[in-house]
Amino acid sequence: MPFPQPNGSFAWTQEPWGAALRCVPMLALAPHLFTSRAVGAARDPADPAVAHVAASLGLTPAGIVQVHQVHGCQVLAVRRGAAAPSGVEGDVLVSDDPGRAVGVRVADCAPILIADRTGRAVAAVHAGWRGTAARAAVAAVAALQRVFGSDPADLVVAIGPLIRACCYEVGPLVREAFAGRQAAGWFSPGRGDRLQFDVAAANRDQLASAGVPRDQIHDSGLCTACRLDAFYSYRKEGPEAGRMMGAIRPRAPLHPSRD
Repeated sequence: MPFPQPNGSFAWTQEPWGAALRCVPMLALAPHLFTSRAVGAARDPADPAVAHVAASLGLTPAGIVQVHQVHGCQVLAVRRGAAAPSGVEGDVLVSDDPGRAVGVRVADCAPILIADRTGRAVAAVHAGWRGTAARAAVAAVAALQRVFGSDPADLVVAIGPLIRACCYEVGPLVREAFAGRQAAGWFSPGRGDRLQFDVAAANRDQLASAGVPRDQIHDSGLCTACRLDAFYSYRKEGPEAGRMMGAIRPRAPLHPSRD
């Protein structure tokens, strides 16, 4: 079965290990990719899938920085020349180090990759409903500003495959987590007292509210739960579902500093 067709700003590329999804407007800005089932599960840093992703980004497996994801908005900054962190909790990684990538693992949650058009830095965000309620993507934009001096107007965003509203019914508790916010369009009626939640729309709106131009926010439009032949889905497959990755690293400068 062919891979699902993403929105026009995304394209499947063929790697030695299988198909990877990339955001076309981001190609010239930062090496990056979103994986599919084709690479296998990336539940653990030692999984072969991580080595495949690293190789596609021109790195060794140790060159991909990951954290213990906890469905929040805690930020980890990966600075050029600093030691790699270990055993850290968080859901947002920002980096200016072209020698390392930052990556998140997902199986329905939104993998969000961000690149600064000036080449200053990149970010990777893991955002399920809790992370979206905590405004994890906004935390990433704020950290890129604070730590690396990025201007939100210079940021380009890629939202990879995630569970879409068509397959994602939630209860009143989730709606209450967004009470008092401009959540129009994020929720629609489901079965009984259930609601369909559009995680992607929520994150697009939050990123725009943080100053990222809407025409620089690119959404793949792909649903993990609709296409189990291509993606892993926690909602459909349960706790044993594999994990996919979204990973990105800054592009090395054409003229490295001699400092």
